[in-house]
Amino acid sequence: MKDPWKEKIMCMIQCPRCGSSLKAEDERILSVYDHEPVCMKCKGEEEKRPDYADVSKMMIGQCLIDTEMAYSDPGGYCYHHFYPYKC
Repeated sequence: MKDPWKEKIMCMIQCPRCGSSLKAEDERILSVYDHEPVCMKCKGEEEKRPDYADVSKMMIGQCLIDTEMAYSDPGGYCYHHFYPYKC
């Protein structure tokens, strides 16, 4: 994946969606909608959307094609759409 997602998620000090500040020990995760890092509160709101299940399934399929990495690989892009990251 050419997008510098690791730098975005590691260096995020403020959630771009809600504006809340984040400390190094705060968890953050990638959105399945726009692949941007968000705080866990925003991820919770995302999961309440009626189309979340369909969007996340499509994202997994495309992500696996794009990255050629296993969904369960903790170092992978796909993984951090569903498992939080801490600095």
